[in-house]
Amino acid sequence: MTDAHESPATGASVADVLVPVAVDIAYSYKIPAGLVLKPGDFVNVPLGTRETTGVVWATRDAGGSNLKSIIEKRDLPALAAPLRRFVDWVAAWTLAPRGMVLRMGIRAPDSAGPEPVRIGVRIAGEPGAPKLPQRMTPARARVVAAAEDGFSRPKSALALLAGCSQGVVDALIDEGTLEAIALPPEPVALAPDPAFAITALEPDQREAADALRASVLAANFSVTLLEGITGSGKTEVYFEAVAAAIESGRQALILMPEIALTAQFLDRFAARFGARPAEWHSGVASRKRARIWAGVASGDVRVVAGARSALFLPFREIGLIVVDEEHEAAYKQDDGVSYHARDMSVVRGRLEAASVILASATPSIETRVNAEQGRYKHLKLGARFGGRRLPELDAIDLRVAAAPLGKWIAPRLAETVRQTVARGEQALLFLNRRGYAPLTLCNACGHRFQCPQCTAWLVEHRFRKALVCHHCGHVERRPDKCPECDAVDSLTACGPGVERLAEEAAALFPEARTLVLSSDFPGGTERMRRELDEIANGACDIVIGTQLVAKGHNFPLLTLVGVIDADVGLSNGDPRAAERTFQLLQQVTGRAGRGDKPGRGLIQTWQPEHPVLRALLSGDSERFYAEETEQRRRAGLPPFGRLAAIVVSGNDRASAENHARALVRAANSLPPSDKWKMTPVGAMPGDNEVMLLGPAEAPIAVVRGRHRFRLLVKAPRSADMQAFLRAVLKAAPPDRGGVRTAIDVDPQSFL
Repeated sequence: MTDAHESPATGASVADVLVPVAVDIAYSYKIPAGLVLKPGDFVNVPLGTRETTGVVWATRDAGGSNLKSIIEKRDLPALAAPLRRFVDWVAAWTLAPRGMVLRMGIRAPDSAGPEPVRIGVRIAGEPGAPKLPQRMTPARARVVAAAEDGFSRPKSALALLAGCSQGVVDALIDEGTLEAIALPPEPVALAPDPAFAITALEPDQREAADALRASVLAANFSVTLLEGITGSGKTEVYFEAVAAAIESGRQALILMPEIALTAQFLDRFAARFGARPAEWHSGVASRKRARIWAGVASGDVRVVAGARSALFLPFREIGLIVVDEEHEAAYKQDDGVSYHARDMSVVRGRLEAASVILASATPSIETRVNAEQGRYKHLKLGARFGGRRLPELDAIDLRVAAAPLGKWIAPRLAETVRQTVARGEQALLFLNRRGYAPLTLCNACGHRFQCPQCTAWLVEHRFRKALVCHHCGHVERRPDKCPECDAVDSLTACGPGVERLAEEAAALFPEARTLVLSSDFPGGTERMRRELDEIANGACDIVIGTQLVAKGHNFPLLTLVGVIDADVGLSNGDPRAAERTFQLLQQVTGRAGRGDKPGRGLIQTWQPEHPVLRALLSGDSERFYAEETEQRRRAGLPPFGRLAAIVVSGNDRASAENHARALVRAANSLPPSDKWKMTPVGAMPGDNEVMLLGPAEAPIAVVRGRHRFRLLVKAPRSADMQAFLRAVLKAAPPDRGGVRTAIDVDPQSFL
């Protein structure tokens, strides 16, 4: 899709080229005689002592005799104007260099070498008169018979069809009975058919699906919150919007948290559309990513299901963006360009005149408020598909019915698990802590194992016989004696992780088949998908897992969820702690009872009177959202105000702190602006008034050997936060001596 003003600039002599490096400006290059370029074209240009690929951002007729020349135009689809505007918008919002934002959208084509040639074989000679071998054996006869249809196949496929080894096929090639030919590359994704298997929806689902289809077919920008309780069939509903996009000749993007991109979801998509979507995530090989990128740009790939980075793919004609589980914190990228894929999906939808669907059983407060204020449409699914009931929830008050000393499963929960397994059903024990124990210490001298590069305790992973830092990845072997006092057998694991919980479950339920599900086990995405399939197929009785089990999975035999420690996330100083805990517990307990049998959830807690637990147990989510929203409103926190974090890091504590304080002095020295003005700490900001808090040492003060200080900028929505941040950075001394300053607009983490 190309803007009218993007016709080739035949008279232009200079091109402004944006290159995928940490710069915010486009460099000017001379256009060689005879080369016709337009904005969006890919070109190779000299950059310092090397050659790199960039994108033409603008062309103009100017001097240029002293400029370096463009080397060549690349044979790649041009980057469309809406995507270039999206790059500019993301860079302006996040204060990231435009080149780094561009890099997220164009690195796939150069990340792989040339496509390997696929060799196939077919019968040689005239049709119906194959050249037979001199010596015919039963195996050779089967190969000739299998190849007589004239189709070309890979050697392995022909051998499998004939029931023989590939050596038989090779011998027939040598004799001239078969001939080898080059096969075209396998398609990265088959074309989905919107009429392949239309789902029979229930009345409330059909009403929501019709509304979504109408939004897509209108071919205008719109945002719809699709809110439905767990098991209400939200996926099947938004599949109808995907079908509408395909019918109208446009493309669709389904964003999901990476770990939720399971084979189960892909199979559900294939059951509806006859083919799987193209997958885009870190587990896809670089060569295949390059082919998907090209297919998306050409329009051949119609639907992509991917992690947050898929938002930067060069869609030729995108008509729909779905953000599934839109409340998930995994949509926020903290490294490099710091952006939130949910919010940027709305921006890209506006720039592309596309429909955006935000789907969740537990929407973020930001999305709920936008829906309540009329910025977004709001569709609700209030019942589970097929008349199934939500699980019955009950609390186990650990103040009066705790687990035995040194154990973590309360007697009531243990007995309920036994009864569940005895009925041939599955139970899930949920604990949001990876590893065996979060802390290891010496009973003799009190030594605690801390990461040498971070101010964080090392987590014991007993399955790996290692102590691991979950912040920088440092790993060391768990010693047999204390490194401080040399005491033997004095090391004690403090607190539970899922590995320790699995050890306890094995002792309590020795006959049960137990599976531990954790993101840090070896095997990556494929192992995770295999284990999720095993759970869905009933290959285990007890599942022990972290938060990844809460991400939209459907386990038909699972009828009991036991939450080991519901209080884990409630007291960490994060302004979203209550919201996130409510969402996580609602999602994980919602895994129970999604099949034919009713479900139940038991929640172990030391504070059952907490508002989050009260709302969860009573089923009154509306009250929780109302109370939490009002607290945000009174405090001026998002979505009623705006936040930005400034994180200063350095090789030593003094340099980081000094630079952070220099930033504060620079901010206090700024003259008032019509877009913002400083307000004293402690006062409530008025219109356009910005408050700067800090600096303070970060809760995790050292990460990867770098000392960290944080400042927090708080402002009303009317203030121009980005203008203030740019002014501060301009007035402050530049980063030097190993000091780095990072900006995080709308921070999700405060560590």
